[in-house]
Amino acid sequence: MDREKIFEELSIRNEKKIVLLIMDGVGGLPLNGKTALEAAKKPNLDALAEKSSCGRTIPVLTGITPGSGPAHFSLFGYDPIKYNVGRGILEALGIDVDVHEHEVVARGNFCTIDREGIVTDRRAGRIPTEKNQEIIKLLSENIKEIDGVKISLYSGKEHRFVIKLKHPELSDKISDADPQKEGLPIKFPEPLENNENAEFTANIVTKFMKKAIVVLKDSHPANALLLRGFSEYPMIPPMQKIFKLNPAAIANYPMYRGLAKLVGMNVLEVGPEIDDEIITLKKEWNNYDFFYIHIKKTDSYGEDGNFENKVKIIEKVDQILPEILSLNPDAIAITGDHSTPCKISGHSWHPNPFLLYSPYIIKDEVKVFTEKECAKGIYGTFPATDILPLLLANTLKLKKYGA
Repeated sequence: MDREKIFEELSIRNEKKIVLLIMDGVGGLPLNGKTALEAAKKPNLDALAEKSSCGRTIPVLTGITPGSGPAHFSLFGYDPIKYNVGRGILEALGIDVDVHEHEVVARGNFCTIDREGIVTDRRAGRIPTEKNQEIIKLLSENIKEIDGVKISLYSGKEHRFVIKLKHPELSDKISDADPQKEGLPIKFPEPLENNENAEFTANIVTKFMKKAIVVLKDSHPANALLLRGFSEYPMIPPMQKIFKLNPAAIANYPMYRGLAKLVGMNVLEVGPEIDDEIITLKKEWNNYDFFYIHIKKTDSYGEDGNFENKVKIIEKVDQILPEILSLNPDAIAITGDHSTPCKISGHSWHPNPFLLYSPYIIKDEVKVFTEKECAKGIYGTFPATDILPLLLANTLKLKKYGA
């Protein structure tokens, strides 16, 4: 019997409430002697850690730097190797783009290139969403179809967007069209399988990107685009079926809303700020038994190398934590999906600090919520796929296994 079948057999429904609070990319490396968690003033997080069971989690495998998709599948209790879903479908679902048969979607970044085609900014200075919408309108008016493939474009937040291709001979088995770092030439996709559909799709995407550069020649800083995570719609068993939960997602960035939809969560309407997320949590508290709360900007500032602002976001989460605890969740876990050290300005392989509080935990010797302290915790360093089972166990939502 595989893992999913075991949990489907053992999980039971009850009224107990679970909160999984994810500070995206919260883990880090020291700058001037301290990580962002060590530098932040966070009395509430530290007080909770002191009475919790703590540890560190590994999203995929030791030493592997995870993308946000696999890291979140781990958090939701799914094997990230088995469910390696393309970024495109996550972004598309997150902004309510319908995806059907014969369609392939991808996540896009507007970027800046110089005259030689070298990428100088992968995010085009994080242009305002309003500017994004103007550019999408411009592209949509000028590029509607290429070689019989219908092209649809959808604005996301800041520099992000979604492209959808529709044609019966498409394939999502093409490489990303993104060099992943500045200082390299703009990259075009290549087929990942030796078949006509993959070659056809890679050719269409290349033509689209080159046409877009022509259309955007006067749109500095967003004068080109990068595409990644080409994907069709995957089939994933929902959390309701496997874990018997009635789950809700409180997230305001499209990709994470898309991730939540893929595993069956009801994605709640929420404003753009952290305070808005707490307002939604309180409003919906009586309607669900599992709440996934996502804090994005710890990751955004980590990717930007902005140590000071990453610290401020951690401190903001600390300020709202008492409001979450005032609802008396039966179990609460706080961690990150992956680490995003400002020193690297990107995702990293470092384990994530983790705490879990419920009436049934064994308190350990951890005194504050930091990377080093959590390494001393009772859970040690363990797979992130174990987080959800621990939350289920600590809310008495699992039957005994075997005789």
